[in-house]
Amino acid sequence: MEIAVSAVASELAGRLVSFLISKYRGQARPNKKENLESLRRLLRVHTIVEEAEGRYITNSRMLLQLKTLTEAMYQGYDALDTHGPLEQIGAQPEVSGSSHSMDFRRFSSTPASQEVQTALRALETASAEMAEFIALLAGCEGMLRSPYSCYLHIDNFMFGRRVERQRVINVLMQDGQPPPGAPTVLPIIGGRRVGKKTLVWSVCSDDRIRSRFPSIVHVDGCEIQSIDRGRFTTTPVRTLIVVEFRSDVDGSEWRGFHSLLRALTGAGSKVVIISRLERLARFGTVNLVRINSFSREEYGYLFKVLAFGSSDPADHPRLALIGKELAAMMEGSLVHLNVYSSMLRNNLNVQFWSRVLKLYRTVMEANLSVFGEHPRALLDKGSTVDITRFSPSAAAAAPLRFMLLIGGRGSSGPGPGEFPRMTFGDIISGSVVLPMKFELVWESRLPPYTVISGTCVAEKPQHSASPRKKRRT
Repeated sequence: MEIAVSAVASELAGRLVSFLISKYRGQARPNKKENLESLRRLLRVHTIVEEAEGRYITNSRMLLQLKTLTEAMYQGYDALDTHGPLEQIGAQPEVSGSSHSMDFRRFSSTPASQEVQTALRALETASAEMAEFIALLAGCEGMLRSPYSCYLHIDNFMFGRRVERQRVINVLMQDGQPPPGAPTVLPIIGGRRVGKKTLVWSVCSDDRIRSRFPSIVHVDGCEIQSIDRGRFTTTPVRTLIVVEFRSDVDGSEWRGFHSLLRALTGAGSKVVIISRLERLARFGTVNLVRINSFSREEYGYLFKVLAFGSSDPADHPRLALIGKELAAMMEGSLVHLNVYSSMLRNNLNVQFWSRVLKLYRTVMEANLSVFGEHPRALLDKGSTVDITRFSPSAAAAAPLRFMLLIGGRGSSGPGPGEFPRMTFGDIISGSVVLPMKFELVWESRLPPYTVISGTCVAEKPQHSASPRKKRRT
């Protein structure tokens, strides 16, 4: 019954798209307001994307179509999220007397007609073959809905990665393995903190994967030479082994580990490698799956969804523009996105959002001035970041600067109770005086609930810093 209802809903969505495209083509020189309305209607293709998210898609051409449609959809949301709020507030720059009028003028100076029409054309092109896509989609097996794929679960859904997730599932569900008897190896490669482990965890939680693999074993890359055999079943069964590498491994070590798996696991077992190191893809027996950072448009949409929660952004057009500006500054950092969206969601107030935007801009510019790099780039390299301007109490402690160094894993931070523990919310709220040394902690909202921790220390500025580290103007 559920499949039949979904098929009918998808068919209706397809007819709606065809109707809207015809209507859009028939318009003569539509004005900005008409273009925005057309864009809103075309963005109902989100229904098709959500339907596809609830199906197992094994056809590679369909996955490519879904990727194209998704990219066009987020491009459409990006244009609408800029020019929709401006249309609502009449492009007025004033935001409660704050200094953000320049931000609003920058948005309003964007060539609205061109940007919206570009988004409309992208959606039109992506939707051109949706009738065939929807017909094929109706024949794909449905999956049980879960918090990972439900937009109603604001704090615990895995956003995006539809195509990448499906590609991983397709490889794991395939029969046959080259060479015979050896586990298939699938490398998943991506940059720091882009969601590789979260993606794999969601795949491992999938009902079909859990049914296919009676045993799922997670292994740290540094353990492959001394793996505990007790973690495997006494009688070899089909097993999924997930190995996370933080550094390169010698070829002979890998071959020894791979050979051992042949003895410890049953036929049809498979290995997933997770790493940011491109060279580890050499151990793969199938094509790698690459996890890139979210596009600017997709990242901005996710920030909006998390920052507003159950509230409608259309009811807060000024906040929508402030949030869009803040998301653009974060340069795709998922840690920053989750920290700030959670904090903003609890206080839908223009003055508060403006203050947070100003603090973030100040910290970003301070690090660019001193180190020549964005805070995200510094953290990804394991360098220290100056977070002094985040806190009123820290700023008042001049000339002291509060320098943060984030570890790659939660276990790399100080032990429990060694230093006071604080969150970004504690710092930005200004409700506490920062100690001279403390631990800054953030925990992912999704399995495997990675804890990122870092040590923050107050220190005097190095006046002898090399001029080459300063940003060139």
